[in-house]
Amino acid sequence: MAQSLLPLVLDVGVPLASYYILSDGFGLSEVAALGWSSVVPALRTLWALARRTGVNGLALLILVVNVVGLAVSTMTGDPRLMLAKDSGVSSVVGIAVIVSVFMGKPLMTAGLKPFVTKGIAARNAAWDRLAAGSAPFRRAERRFSLIWGTVLLVECVARVIGAYTIPVHTMVWLGSVLMVVAILLAMVVAGGSCAEPMEKMVRAEAEAEAEAEAERDAGDRAGAAGAGGTVPVPAVTGN
Repeated sequence: MAQSLLPLVLDVGVPLASYYILSDGFGLSEVAALGWSSVVPALRTLWALARRTGVNGLALLILVVNVVGLAVSTMTGDPRLMLAKDSGVSSVVGIAVIVSVFMGKPLMTAGLKPFVTKGIAARNAAWDRLAAGSAPFRRAERRFSLIWGTVLLVECVARVIGAYTIPVHTMVWLGSVLMVVAILLAMVVAGGSCAEPMEKMVRAEAEAEAEAEAERDAGDRAGAAGAGGTVPVPAVTGN
């Protein structure tokens, strides 16, 4: 549980606490406090990319949008734009996730597959078979990404409205609350309607394949035993 909550603490808790410490404790401006409080999530994304053997498209997209948004808002010196920058990340990621569904390569599958298969080889193989031959499974996979993309876009709209209508000092924590609520909502809805049914399908497919493999092995052993137990009949010759 603690390990699963660590990314949320690093991406939400640390920046939120950093902003108020730098702003109220050290007297930094809103722009400077917002900028420095974005460093930890950016470094975490860079570290995650560096540790992977391949490039994670979603993580790279988040990093690029963060860097560009931070640069633009720092140059303009507008703290409200810096707050809106975070919603820009949600909107770009949400749109990218939705577009990926219609392109046939749902982005959220990169995180969904390990969760469903639990890293078990038989379940990974079952996932691949279902992805290739099961229409209900593919629909659930696409629906999972669509739910996440839609929730992120709605959260983006809410945060943009808040960034330009609510005091900056209030929106800093309220924006984090909106993000956490959006994540939890997507987890509950997408998990219950997609991830759980997919996990059941994968488990059933893996068990069916294991049973079929056991039957094949039993048949092979029976065939081998039958061949080994055959007694040759000597030929009878007349004198």
